[in-house]
Amino acid sequence: MIGLISATAAGRTGCDRLAAAWPERTRRYDGAPVRDLLPVAFAECDQLVLFLATGAAVRLLAPLLAGKTADPAVVTVDEAHRHAIALLGGHAAGANALALAVSTVLTTSPVITTGTDATGTPALDTLPYPAEGAIPAVTRALLDGTPVHLHEDATWPLPPLPTTPPPGATGRAATGPAAPPTRGTERPTPDPTAATSESGLVVWVTDRVVEGGEGTVVVRPPGLVVGVGGSRGAGVGEVVGLVRGCLAEAGLAEGSVWRMATVEAKKDEAGIVGAAALLGVPLVTFGAEALALVAVPNPSAAPLVAVGTPSVAEAAALLAAGPGGELVAEKRKSAMATAAVARRRPRGRLAVVGLGPGARDLLTPRATAELRRASIVVGLDQYVAQIRDLLPPGTRVLESGLGAEEERARTAVAEARAGHAVALVGSGDAGVYAMASPALAEAADDIDVVGVPGVTAALAASSLLGAPLGHDHVSISLSDLHTPWEVIERRVRAAAAADLVVTFYNPRSRGRDWQLPKALALLAEHRGPRTPVGVVRAASRPDEEVTVTTLADVDPATVDMVSVVTVGNTASRVVAGRMVTPRGYRWQAGRDGEGGGA
Repeated sequence: MIGLISATAAGRTGCDRLAAAWPERTRRYDGAPVRDLLPVAFAECDQLVLFLATGAAVRLLAPLLAGKTADPAVVTVDEAHRHAIALLGGHAAGANALALAVSTVLTTSPVITTGTDATGTPALDTLPYPAEGAIPAVTRALLDGTPVHLHEDATWPLPPLPTTPPPGATGRAATGPAAPPTRGTERPTPDPTAATSESGLVVWVTDRVVEGGEGTVVVRPPGLVVGVGGSRGAGVGEVVGLVRGCLAEAGLAEGSVWRMATVEAKKDEAGIVGAAALLGVPLVTFGAEALALVAVPNPSAAPLVAVGTPSVAEAAALLAAGPGGELVAEKRKSAMATAAVARRRPRGRLAVVGLGPGARDLLTPRATAELRRASIVVGLDQYVAQIRDLLPPGTRVLESGLGAEEERARTAVAEARAGHAVALVGSGDAGVYAMASPALAEAADDIDVVGVPGVTAALAASSLLGAPLGHDHVSISLSDLHTPWEVIERRVRAAAAADLVVTFYNPRSRGRDWQLPKALALLAEHRGPRTPVGVVRAASRPDEEVTVTTLADVDPATVDMVSVVTVGNTASRVVAGRMVTPRGYRWQAGRDGEGGGA
């Protein structure tokens, strides 16, 4: 719950706006002095927004502070609603994210002073997986450039960590976003007793118990699945004790348990259900027939008689771990339960990111977040150049030139299959004449794929031309590198006959100079010479050019590969210098404008 507190009329207005935007997430504290309201809200809420001067907030909060892990996030907003300041609990409690969210509603400027945010360094306490240990000390070292060694049992899709691999290892670490393109290799499984860096600082990414020193951070990837079987009436305490004993005996960390698994017949068994809840992990179940097909080292007649499978614990662990999973702790028994542990293969993550037409303010926040989450960025060199400054230190960049689309797609998928967090970037929307199609054709179900939409060239051009896409429209690429011209021509003829507004992508290049005049001639068979035509070159970029002309006067020689050509339909008009395709509203009948009727 987000508590809202104000001391002035302007503050109450801000509270009103936040409460209207987040009605299910906010609680107003009114009717008493702020000094009396704040202790109550501090105790009741996870996050607070205070419409107070920062100095006043500090003095009132000071007696209430208990510790980083216990205090709520606090954001202060000034009287003029110019700034939203993440004052307390930036990462741990979410004040940084809250300041950004408040700014979205109030149009304030977020003020975030956390060192990692200011420098673009991934914060150890905001990684996708839990971290434990000397987080402040190691974070300071990362910010100061002090050597910190990284040890990984396997490659997980983490953001770039600006660390140094231990001697003899290769892989994730890089010098920064400007580092030359290189390919990582799988590193051998490290020895937990291996020496740390000279500074004594080390980051482990492991599901094993590591006895680290004062300068050790351990990141716990969700790599373990615990299979559990049990007799009717097995208690929660017995099941939890057995699971923890099984993990401890194998030297495995409870923090890396991802799932508990059992047979369908035990889905309501109180001891098993309660154990999963106590360990804080989901419980998944499988039918006895599926479990019976899993080869295990320790089958037994007892579960075969009881539930129809010779193995529950080992088979359920392996089945839940998925392809590539391995048993790392064989079946262990207590009086009324059994447990086994499997390790699953890390699933890499591929984000296919649309960068928009080029302007930074048309790059979506989601795209920015994905770029900062990726440890590897793959893309056309000129597109990578647009966003290189957004990449955190340690990001590995794999860039190539024009014509290498399939190679880039294969590279991105291969790096994701190796366990990395990969961002494959393209201009506009990555799914429109861009990288999503070849990448997803290459990708199997062994990686996670995320699509990040972007502003397309057609939409960027349309906004500059006026409203040419106000009715039914179609986009057609005139490049015959991948599609035979006969197919393209058939599609253009169909669009012309259907009276659709047409946007031509890839309209003309030095090696393809006849396709655009031919396509325009095909449209002219169904549309008059005064049909509006818009040509937009380099939309949203510094050298942007916008031309509104007609089907009779358009000059194909002015068009190149960074241009988009939009041809109106028979109802399209030019109104005050802008292209408009009406939707047919009755009140617009008879409006003046230069049109394109045949």
